[in-house]
Amino acid sequence: MLTALLATVAPSQVRAQESADLSPLAHGSGETASPAALTVNETISFDLASLTPEKKPETELPDSVGPSIVVDTDSPAVIDPDRYRSLGNRMAAAKWETLGLFAYITATQAYWTDDTTSFHFKDEGWFGKNTNNLGIDKLTHAFNAYLFAEFLGARIARKTGDRAAAALPAALLSTALQFYGELWDGHKSDSGFSYQDIAFNTAGAAFSVLRHTVPGLEEKLDFRLMMVPNSNVYSFKGKRHYEQQHFLLSLELAGFRKLEATPLRLVELQVGYRGKDFTLADRAAGIPPKRDIFFGVALNIKHLFFRNSRSRVSRMIGSGLNYFQLPYTGLYDYY
Repeated sequence: MLTALLATVAPSQVRAQESADLSPLAHGSGETASPAALTVNETISFDLASLTPEKKPETELPDSVGPSIVVDTDSPAVIDPDRYRSLGNRMAAAKWETLGLFAYITATQAYWTDDTTSFHFKDEGWFGKNTNNLGIDKLTHAFNAYLFAEFLGARIARKTGDRAAAALPAALLSTALQFYGELWDGHKSDSGFSYQDIAFNTAGAAFSVLRHTVPGLEEKLDFRLMMVPNSNVYSFKGKRHYEQQHFLLSLELAGFRKLEATPLRLVELQVGYRGKDFTLADRAAGIPPKRDIFFGVALNIKHLFFRNSRSRVSRMIGSGLNYFQLPYTGLYDYY
C-alpha cells in the first residue's frame, strides 16, 4: 500500500509552481519608498514563492533507463478544464483511488478488531500524562489523514493539471475516509468514537491543503514520521509501536532560493514530539510517562542522493523522504 502511495505522490513533487508570482517585492511604480514615506495603510507583502528556487525543466528519460516517462507532467496530454471545474467533479476524479483506500481501511480494521460492542463515544483526552498513549495516537490520526490527502491530491492533479485546486477535494475525501475508520473504533470494546481523533484527522488533511495552496510552502515544509527501532527492531501494534513513532515538522533549507547553491541546502531544521515509558509495564512499575518536544538538525538525504533521480524507483524513494524521516540522520535535543 505504501509503495502505491509513493509511486503516485512522487510526480507531484517535481511539478513547477507555474502559477506562483515570482516577482520581487516592489511598488508598482518601480521606485523604492523610504521608511518615512510608509503609512499605516501600506503593507509589505511576504511572498514565500519568491524565496523558492525555480524548478528546472525535466526531460523524457532515455530508453535505456526503462519505460519512457515524462517527469515534468503528471497529467494527461489533453485536459478539459470545464470537466473538473466543480468541487464534486474534482472529487470524482479520484473515485477509484478512494474506493481502494476504503477497501484498505475496511480490511485493516477488520483484521485488528477483536472484541466489539454497541456503538459508543469515548473521551480519550489529548496529550496528558493520564492518557493511554500521551497523544501519539492523535498524531497518528493526523499523519494518516495527511498521507491520504497527499495521495489523493496527486491523483486528482493528474487529471486536472492543477495541484492547488486538487488539495481541497483530496482533503475532504481523506477526512471522510478517516471518519469511516473512526466508526469502526466506535464499536471496539477497548476504544470508542473519539472527537479528539476527528479533530486531528481534520488537522492532518488541512495541513495538506495549506502545503499545496500557499506558493512555495511545499518545497520548504514537510510533516514526517520517524520510526525509531526498539529492542525488537519494529513493533507492529500496541504501545510499543506508539513509542517508536516520532512525529516532526521539517524545514528544508534547500527550498530557499538564496541557499540552494550553498552547503546549507543539505540541512533541515526540525521540531517534533514523542512519548515514552507509557506501556502498562512501565506504569505498573511506577515509571512516570515522558512527553518530549525535540529540536534538531538533520541531513537532507533526499537532496543529497535523490535530487536528480532518473529511475522510477529512485524517485519513489525521494518522494517517500518527504513523508518519512530516516532514523539516525539527525541530531536532536529533547525537552
